[in-house]
Amino acid sequence: MKVRGAPAISIVAALSLAIELTKKDFSCKDELYDYVIKNLNYLLTSRPTAVNLGQVVKLITDLSEQNLKDDSVTEKVMKERLLTEIEKLLVSDIRINKSISEYGGKHILESCSNPFNILTHCNTGSLATAGYGTALGVIRWLHQNNNLHHAFCTETRPYNQGARLTAYELVHDKIPSTLICDSMVASLMKSGKVSAVIVGADRVVLNGDTANKIGTYQIAVCAKYHNIPFYVACPRSTLDFSLESGNMIPIEERPSQEMLCINKTRIAAEGINCWNPAFDVTPASLITGGIITEIGVFSPSSLKDNIDKLSSADLFK
Repeated sequence: MKVRGAPAISIVAALSLAIELTKKDFSCKDELYDYVIKNLNYLLTSRPTAVNLGQVVKLITDLSEQNLKDDSVTEKVMKERLLTEIEKLLVSDIRINKSISEYGGKHILESCSNPFNILTHCNTGSLATAGYGTALGVIRWLHQNNNLHHAFCTETRPYNQGARLTAYELVHDKIPSTLICDSMVASLMKSGKVSAVIVGADRVVLNGDTANKIGTYQIAVCAKYHNIPFYVACPRSTLDFSLESGNMIPIEERPSQEMLCINKTRIAAEGINCWNPAFDVTPASLITGGIITEIGVFSPSSLKDNIDKLSSADLFK
């Protein structure tokens, strides 16, 4: 959890490989290729739920294979090309985030009730991406365009990403905002103070089911009950069309210490068992606002009809 946020995980993994490549000399392309693939496969095991990491691994693997097979490319050139491509990911992620934010912001202006009070869960801002953010990026866009009335963020137990990170970003950007406990969501919605919910995603599968930070599912249920639009904001690299439904998404489980202790001080009774999944799956039927990507907003049911454009080769451009 030193790095968290699906886009940030993939970018940091790639950049870590780039740093190692700059430190090491290789006798030939085969040696360079073997080193890259070995380390990519190792990095891929670090976070099983977020699919963005796998997409970046595939991108670098494919580029490595192309250069390995090209006899006109030297080991030095191959390394330079890999470093250049990895560095591009940092810049392109910010550009993608800003596109997501504009599409999402405009869709909310057209579809949701004013004043625009947005609830978000976990952290999906600059601290979870290369910069700007996905779901929090939409909130930023609304604020920068003088359309946001208020933002609400949940604490996001047990790791408190909302209280520690999202709250920090909102205060830093001087966005009018309020922190609430996870257990206060239903009451806040009942009060009529929420016009839309926007969350991020770690994986979106073919039928539109979405894995995101634990607690997202129950917020979606509450939003459905109160007729509040529920949006998922993510880059296309988060889409995984190899899986048919959310039941197939691997869910990472975290150490029990995250629940039992705060700053190493135990708060729970000795001997109690813990279940600490890091993510849950929100069914497509609860994503009523749409899935916001860098090329537009799609209903979950329309993903199958748009596979070509959503999974094209330019995912990181």
